[in-house]
Amino acid sequence: MTATLTETRSPHAGASHGPGATASTPFSSSPMAPSPLTERAERGGRGGGGGRGGAMTIDPRDRAQLADAPVPISRVLALFRPHRGRVAVVVAIIVATSIVSLAQPFLVREIVDVALPRQDVRLLLLAVGGMVAVAAITQLLGVLQTWLSTQVGQRVMHELRTRVFTHLQRQSLGFFTRTRGGEVQSRLTNDVNGMQGVVTSTATSIAANLTTAVATAIAMVALSWRLALLSLLVIPPALWLTRKVALIRRAVTAQQQRHLADLNHQIDEGLSVSGVRLAKTLGTSTRNAQRFATTSHELVDLELRSQLAGRWRMATMQIVFAVIPALVYLAAGLPATSSGMTIGTLVAFTTLQAGIFRPLMGLLNVGAQWVASMALFSRVFEYLDLVPDVPAPTHPVSLDPASVRGSVAIEGVTLRYPGADRDAVAGLTLAVPAGSTLALVGATGSGKSTVAGLLARLHDPDAGRVTVDGVDVRDLDPDVLASIVGVVSQESYLVHAPVRDNLLLARPEASEGELWAALAAAQVADLVASLPDALDTVVGARGHRFSGGEQQRLAVARTILRDPPVLVLDEATSALDTSTERALQRALDELARGRTTITIAHRLSTVRDADRIAVLDAGRLVESGTHDELVASGGQYAALVAAAERTEIDQ
Repeated sequence: MTATLTETRSPHAGASHGPGATASTPFSSSPMAPSPLTERAERGGRGGGGGRGGAMTIDPRDRAQLADAPVPISRVLALFRPHRGRVAVVVAIIVATSIVSLAQPFLVREIVDVALPRQDVRLLLLAVGGMVAVAAITQLLGVLQTWLSTQVGQRVMHELRTRVFTHLQRQSLGFFTRTRGGEVQSRLTNDVNGMQGVVTSTATSIAANLTTAVATAIAMVALSWRLALLSLLVIPPALWLTRKVALIRRAVTAQQQRHLADLNHQIDEGLSVSGVRLAKTLGTSTRNAQRFATTSHELVDLELRSQLAGRWRMATMQIVFAVIPALVYLAAGLPATSSGMTIGTLVAFTTLQAGIFRPLMGLLNVGAQWVASMALFSRVFEYLDLVPDVPAPTHPVSLDPASVRGSVAIEGVTLRYPGADRDAVAGLTLAVPAGSTLALVGATGSGKSTVAGLLARLHDPDAGRVTVDGVDVRDLDPDVLASIVGVVSQESYLVHAPVRDNLLLARPEASEGELWAALAAAQVADLVASLPDALDTVVGARGHRFSGGEQQRLAVARTILRDPPVLVLDEATSALDTSTERALQRALDELARGRTTITIAHRLSTVRDADRIAVLDAGRLVESGTHDELVASGGQYAALVAAAERTEIDQ
């Protein structure tokens, strides 16, 4: 005969299904597992919210982001359209897992109410086997669901990350000078990684929470509508209390996160190569250490408050998990409300009730998760929607770099940088015949480097055009233009890689002999040969292993290796001492033979032998001619020469 609560007292019925029990399966998208967004929020980061049993609030920055750049849901769904088959399978697996896992409490009821009292071994074996089968099936489905959802998420993120990186490379140099440092990296890494969490975990977690909560509620009603009604009265205030405590902890951890960010910033700023150099030259090491100690001390109090708030949160949850089953036991034990409920039914019901709390908490976070997720998409889509200031031509002119003669013309060019109060260059016209050399001289800010940037198409003119062999550089494919025009600027840049890899950036197929020939032409071969690893020596972050002059000579060697028909030297020898400058200048003079060379220099001694010298002032051409002609005319160039000679005498 089936045991009932009115006939038999069961001490701690359902104890094996205590507060931590849940009908959901412990796989990545189950209601038990917090999504990356909730984990981020638990730490006080963007998006706000809590992890297990936590709570999310909508970050005002996310609201502002969506107000400025709303995201249509159709655009987000379009990212998944190529993977809709796998997405459908993932959803089906989540629903199936939630439904199958609900069989567990009913099997327990059958064991407690029927198999054990009747000593029905066959039924006992079937029920126990069913419990094992349910566990195995849900776990296998969980593994499959994790594999599919991660695969879809990774593919979508790969496609999106690649699109953003490729699109940003098309932006002009002006975009990167206007954009706050670290912003590009943050959107490409942090935001895209955050979206990865949305794709692979948050979406599946919401689906699992919803299906589990609905299926569990239906099963609770099927077992006992009276106890289900009691749960509907008790669970809402319990959820409210748990969420309120979680929000208190979130406020504390948000402060903690901000102080940790300050601490990390001080570490990054104070212990970088540039930061240490600045501290030692300005004598700020003691002040930096004191500031670091102050921030670290503030973290001590915040950590105490955070731990205490976390303990309060856990205590509240444990009380809730104890109170709810206790009330169920009370209602089941009272004659007025028990209605002959069996022990097995009670065990099954408390198991289901324990399992419904977490998915309901998860569903309370849906709104905040949705806003946070859309804000991430909005930030990334903003970059994808950027229109390049220097767009690549839709139908580029076909031009073989090997056949380029190198005739350069600057025809009525005017350019004003955004926010500037005057033109950087205005109405500039210059012609540089193929194979000739042009030197641009003038005071700082006269527009010399702007002309170099226009030729390499780092900027586009507001008026006029720049041509190579009669072809507007705006009509050339960017890769073709880069192979035609080689630039060595006053700010040399070396990647954190071996010397060999830095040189091969110019020509990946170059042989070792060609690498050494380029280094020799740049007067740096002996230095590289003397290094322990020679060409395989790592240059260090931004080339800090080498002096400024050595970095510049390596950059010159890289351009020599590219062997462009048009060479632009923008203060290429500015970081060199006098003797090295002379040696490098001889190498550059030899390199310039047979190719068009435009040289920008403050040291007038390096441009005396140029075929033509153009003097710029405030972006305008004021005079041009050979060195002797300009000195004889007594104009600005003559004044510059006289000033340079006086400086040499003083030194």
